[in-house]
Amino acid sequence: MQKYLLVLFLFFFYQSSAQQYTDSVYRANIKSIELYNQSKAGSLPAINLNSGDKLVLGFDDLTGQTSNFYYTLEHCDALWNSSRLAPAEYLQSFTEDQIINYKYSSGTYQKYVHYEIIFPNANIIPKYAGNYILKVYEDGDQQKLVFTRKLYVLNSRVSVAATIVPSNNVQHRQTNQKLNFTVDFGQLRIQNPATDMRVLIMQNYRSDASILNREPNIIRGTQLIYNNVNANDFAGRNEFRYFDMRSLKAGAHGINRIYRDTGFSVQLNTDINRNGQPYEFQFDNNGNFFILNQDGSDPRVDADYARVFFSIDARKSATEGSAYVIGRFNNFKPDANSALKFDAASGRFTTMLLLKQGVYDYEYVWIDNATKQADDTVIEGSHYETGNDYQLFIYYRPPGARWEELAGFQQISTAKNQNR
Repeated sequence: MQKYLLVLFLFFFYQSSAQQYTDSVYRANIKSIELYNQSKAGSLPAINLNSGDKLVLGFDDLTGQTSNFYYTLEHCDALWNSSRLAPAEYLQSFTEDQIINYKYSSGTYQKYVHYEIIFPNANIIPKYAGNYILKVYEDGDQQKLVFTRKLYVLNSRVSVAATIVPSNNVQHRQTNQKLNFTVDFGQLRIQNPATDMRVLIMQNYRSDASILNREPNIIRGTQLIYNNVNANDFAGRNEFRYFDMRSLKAGAHGINRIYRDTGFSVQLNTDINRNGQPYEFQFDNNGNFFILNQDGSDPRVDADYARVFFSIDARKSATEGSAYVIGRFNNFKPDANSALKFDAASGRFTTMLLLKQGVYDYEYVWIDNATKQADDTVIEGSHYETGNDYQLFIYYRPPGARWEELAGFQQISTAKNQNR
């Protein structure tokens, strides 16, 4: 019995620890978390080392009461494992800071407190390039985690050239997008490319749609060439569905009806299964979301919350598997919070999510009862023509160093199929 309890404890301890190094929320009252480069809302939370770049973090506490929130950073490797460095090694100033900038919501049915910080600042300054986990916690106690977010600090020391081509697999040429790329490391000391440099490719900021390249298949001088015929082959997926909830006074794209009683309820149009249908262009934000309010002047504090009702005719039943609605607004996570319930009477999967006014991209993921694997193409389909952004992160471990730094970054879009 004691052995069983020990194994159980270690399992939950590992699960809890692993969550700390990804995008997770630990309090149901915390909503609408945004983290982006100050130059552009919704952008990748990345800055250049020792530059004037800033990140903006904003979030709402739906209790409507102020709390003592603190934040810190922890350095991680390319796979988001802790680098096991002391905070004083990778932070130049203090090791934590309190979030003291907040405002109460104004004129909204749902009362909340909006918190916001801009960093690096005088208290929090990263010393090394690399991956960082931002931890927000209460009362200065990191055991009272509120949420975590990934961010990137870049020290550009390599150049990258990438192209997008159809899959080499004949069966996937109409559905997949393959990346070939070359990294030129210039004057960097590279003793073993398999251990000194790793490249992560991510589709639309999605960690669930990423591939890690551990070593090139060709080395030519200072160039590392990654063009293996079977590597870096991504499902093109489909254009994201979206709805426009910038106004709660009138309907817009994707919205069927808006109700108001003690709060707002928004019924979206019923979605259909798009698998097997021909590709159809639709403008989207590649899974992103933006907090916006046409009825007010400052969406940070005057945008209201609404109960948003989703429904999908998935052409499947609960005996076959489970459906989930995901997007960047919930970190693309198919979990209990994003799960839909099957309504036998209508044959549809439905759910309700509490969301702040704005524009939201979303899609549906299917988890089959037999395979237990999450797959969005089962409901959404997949096309080579789909517009996607791909992010390439190049990680470098300096000789003798105990950490990996982010030495290069490049984004390429299928829309132009060129670096931008």
